[in-house]
Amino acid sequence: MDLFAPWHLLVILLIILVIFGPSKLGDVGGAMGKAIRDFKKAMNEPDEAPKAVAKTAEPAAEEKAAKPS
Repeated sequence: MDLFAPWHLLVILLIILVIFGPSKLGDVGGAMGKAIRDFKKAMNEPDEAPKAVAKTAEPAAEEKAAKPS
């Protein structure tokens, strides 16, 4: 007995269709596709953001050390 037979997937899809309705199903699919694309894009981009944050954080730390309390 297969755990995920083709008819199991059809039943799951039917339940999802009943829960979300046909109009919301397209919106949910589009949102999931956009999230996956954004995730892949973020994974392929170089890590420039942490360096930029570190560069902007360093002068603030130096200013605090230079100011007498």
